[in-house]
Amino acid sequence: MKKIFFIFLLISSYGFSQDMTIDKLDFIIKKNADSTAVNGNSWNFAVNGKLMICIADKNANRMRIISPISKQEKLSEELLLNSLIANFHTALDVKYAISDGVLWSVFIHPLKELSTHQVEDAISQVYYASETFGTIYTSTNLTFPGNTKKKKEVKKKPVLEKI
Repeated sequence: MKKIFFIFLLISSYGFSQDMTIDKLDFIIKKNADSTAVNGNSWNFAVNGKLMICIADKNANRMRIISPISKQEKLSEELLLNSLIANFHTALDVKYAISDGVLWSVFIHPLKELSTHQVEDAISQVYYASETFGTIYTSTNLTFPGNTKKKKEVKKKPVLEKI
């Protein structure tokens, strides 16, 4: 009986393996984007007019979807601090990160292990984290508990020169 249960678990887990490929990733991006430009394993695409970039490396089994938000020099200490707090509470599968003097909304994941749903969700979360930066700093409608301090209600978006 134990052998049968073990075989069942093995077969069922194999059936749920993701096995994302560059070709599948290409199809998902093109299906969800307004426009797409492909250069090898790199995609520049737009979602609701917002620039997004996907870079994948099959050999390293890694991928990332990123969207530029603002030049670092244009960001106040308060905006940067709020983005770090959001990384813990409201930016769930994405993070705010700085590279080459630019603040980005970033999703990074092993490539092969991704499902179609996860890629579509990643595109959505990168988009919303970028779009809500400076106001509610969120990638979804979920919030992890723990941030119990009441924040001042944002009445107007802070002055921010986005990319």
